[in-house]
Amino acid sequence: MTRAVFLRWRRKDPAELEKLRRLDINKRGRIRAGRVVDLLEAETAGSKTPLLIYSYEVAGVTYEAAQDVSALPEIAARARVFSGRTASVKYDPKRPGNSIIACEEWNGLGAG
Repeated sequence: MTRAVFLRWRRKDPAELEKLRRLDINKRGRIRAGRVVDLLEAETAGSKTPLLIYSYEVAGVTYEAAQDVSALPEIAARARVFSGRTASVKYDPKRPGNSIIACEEWNGLGAG
């Protein structure tokens, strides 16, 4: 098996899958106004993971979501100042519950 074939077939780790999901929603998602609800620090495997909780509405349905922002250090560092603020949310038009508030290439939180 060549290296290229192996790389194509290898399993991606959860962090890589999450990054691909964020970038996919960024690329084809629609933008909607939302609101940052809170920042929680969930404890997983002995470390704290910053979760940005936000809500938004699509077609009369209100969604509340949480995004792990530990892979986005600039967002994670400033996350507390966003609580209660209006933000832009990108969501998958085919699955509106699948959304992001920030990714490597886009940030719906503004300047902070």
